[in-house]
Amino acid sequence: MKIIKVKDYEELSKMAADFVRNLLEKKPDACLGLATGSTPLGMYQNLIEMYQKGEVSFKDVRTYNLDEYCGLEKTHPQSYFTYMHEMFFNHIDISENNINLPEGDTANHEEACNSYNELLYNDEIDLQILGIGGNGHIGFNEPGTAFTQETFVVKLAEKTRLDNQRFFNSLAEVPEFAITMGIKNILQAKEILLLASGKGKAEAIKKLVSGEVSVDFPASALKEHANVTVIIDEEAASLL
Repeated sequence: MKIIKVKDYEELSKMAADFVRNLLEKKPDACLGLATGSTPLGMYQNLIEMYQKGEVSFKDVRTYNLDEYCGLEKTHPQSYFTYMHEMFFNHIDISENNINLPEGDTANHEEACNSYNELLYNDEIDLQILGIGGNGHIGFNEPGTAFTQETFVVKLAEKTRLDNQRFFNSLAEVPEFAITMGIKNILQAKEILLLASGKGKAEAIKKLVSGEVSVDFPASALKEHANVTVIIDEEAASLL
């Protein structure tokens, strides 16, 4: 696991975007695993600017998102489908046919999990982007999730729902379930890039770097992968 410390969120976002651009220069039809939340926003903004300057193209890129809330329509303001399109996809030259997210708005979530898992098995993610939750979750893999777990429906931990409450009008509006890639799916990516910014992530980063590998801290599974880079700003690195 390679740890890169940078000064602030701005530098983290630019470095993460450069990481993606360097991959696409070598492999224009690369497959990207993408994350939502606040941490990757700066990276997406930098990539949009690179695209607008003609420095990068996404026309042959395929993407797979980590997760999606269950029970929200795609058009819901807080669905990850909406997030990805408003924050990234609508501003670049990616084909809609190459965009993949779990189907959260369906009556049969088990079937949706199986379909997404099949897609992931028939493709290979070149670079998986990750954030990290305060409790160590990656994707929506909460503490206690087996490292052998594949795409599944997860009941979100109360802490995760509280963390995400800021995006909704109230806690009651935050979905209780989501579909997420399992840890096994994440570890099948050729390369993984984890981003963490701010003092709120400092404890999680400390556990990731110096803690033991345990299902009680899902991100620790990354220590079992051969090609992981972690970019953290000074605040996230403050307990190291």
